[in-house]
Amino acid sequence: MDSYTRFIYNNPRFKTRRQSLRNFSTEVEKMLWKKLQKSQLGVKFRRQYGLGPYILDFYCPEKKLAIELDGSIHKRKKDLDEYRTRTLHIYKMKVIRFWNSEVENDINKVIKKIITTLFNSHS
Repeated sequence: MDSYTRFIYNNPRFKTRRQSLRNFSTEVEKMLWKKLQKSQLGVKFRRQYGLGPYILDFYCPEKKLAIELDGSIHKRKKDLDEYRTRTLHIYKMKVIRFWNSEVENDINKVIKKIITTLFNSHS
């Protein structure tokens, strides 16, 4: 792996931060991870995956799909989230966002949207 690629994906500088985020996941992140882990949807997901300066909540490398969960604090960070999404699109990634309340209230609907995005969208 060349140094450019090493910077883009899981930059070693952020390893401790990624580990901390995995070790102290929110309840909502844990709920969704139970549905995504072990290739239950037919593809492998990683959690707290680094891409450039960002740490994605969940990422499917095969489909280049980032899943981000937004809590109440994100209401104030809308512009930053939009910038982050545009940046991820530069890397040809699809990004879907869910409010924590969506996962808590109807996780099956969230999973259906993830499946639709994974398998019905054009690469």
